[in-house]
Amino acid sequence: MKVLLFFHGGSGNRGCEAIVVTAVKVIRQKYSDAYVALASANPESDHCINGLDEIIFHNQNRSIKPYSALYFKNYLNVKINNSQSISYRLAHKDIIDRIDDFDVFLSIGGDNYCYGSIPDYYELDRLIKSKGKKLMLWGASLGQEDLNPEKIHDLKSFDHLMIRESVSESQLKESGLTNTVLIADGAFLLDKELLPLPQDWQQGNTIGFNYSPLVEKKIPESRASVIQLLEHILSTTNYTIAFTPHVIQPGNDDYECMQRLIDDLGSIAHNRVLLLPNHLTAAQYKGYISRMELFIGARTHATIAAYSTSVPVMVLGYSIKSLGIAKDLFGYPRLVLDKSELRNSDLLIQKFEELQKDKDAIKEHLKEVLPKMKSLSMSANEYL
Repeated sequence: MKVLLFFHGGSGNRGCEAIVVTAVKVIRQKYSDAYVALASANPESDHCINGLDEIIFHNQNRSIKPYSALYFKNYLNVKINNSQSISYRLAHKDIIDRIDDFDVFLSIGGDNYCYGSIPDYYELDRLIKSKGKKLMLWGASLGQEDLNPEKIHDLKSFDHLMIRESVSESQLKESGLTNTVLIADGAFLLDKELLPLPQDWQQGNTIGFNYSPLVEKKIPESRASVIQLLEHILSTTNYTIAFTPHVIQPGNDDYECMQRLIDDLGSIAHNRVLLLPNHLTAAQYKGYISRMELFIGARTHATIAAYSTSVPVMVLGYSIKSLGIAKDLFGYPRLVLDKSELRNSDLLIQKFEELQKDKDAIKEHLKEVLPKMKSLSMSANEYL
């Protein structure tokens, strides 16, 4: 079996890296001799991923040269057929040229279908299915607010929609997408790599903190609330705070965002905070997170690294995936804060105190439910 994983933006997003690493793990658990390739927008970032047979550069930034033959062909296609299929195919040429080489296509961007209309994706999916290939949406989240008739039509063409949490699953089924099946995010299966602890780390008394420019941009007021929460932790506890980046990309860099938070904390942070390096792999970040007492995080896969190692979590949530994953773990979205709540520093502090008070019970509960979640993650290979 020859499998292509596609719509991977690059491993500068450690969550994307975790999805690829664990997809390879799931595939090879059942098909050890499968040929597995990855189409990536940033191949240079993916050399940390073991087990791939090939990495293909998926260059989505190709443009039509002005006044070329293709330029006029595209112009006529738009005018006569009201179709931009030529420009869409150019954007995905690297995959289209290889359709005949693979049997199964896994669309692995967990959030790709959450961002409005994506007609170029629909064109690529149509071409894949027109060649008689198998097409699966792998470990995704999306709700009714993300759907429109064109997107639903496209999603119906998939052989399976592998949905990673039950909130999205139920909403997709309500929208008539009967090809929906429930798994769990593959990152629950990610192995951890234990690196030496930093000098300022307090063993048994260090908590993790992750904040992202995505949350800062979507909810600007959240930054002031987060700073007040951090000041509260530093002034009322003796925890060391380990700031933990999980996406390190130009224009979307947790490391730079959290360095500014540390600067704003000033002297109160002296000898009480550390910032983990910005070059670690997903497994290495998970190794550090697994040795934390608590974790507060915005990035979904940073929180999964905590959940999956039985570290109690408070989620600075902003999406259906955060709600759904917590619901599947606890029966309700426990300690997941929505947009309005992130603006309220008093509520953040209140929820942190709840996290602290209930940490032992949460840890024990996670230990109980994790075998089921990991089994659900591995069940994805049943549909291959």
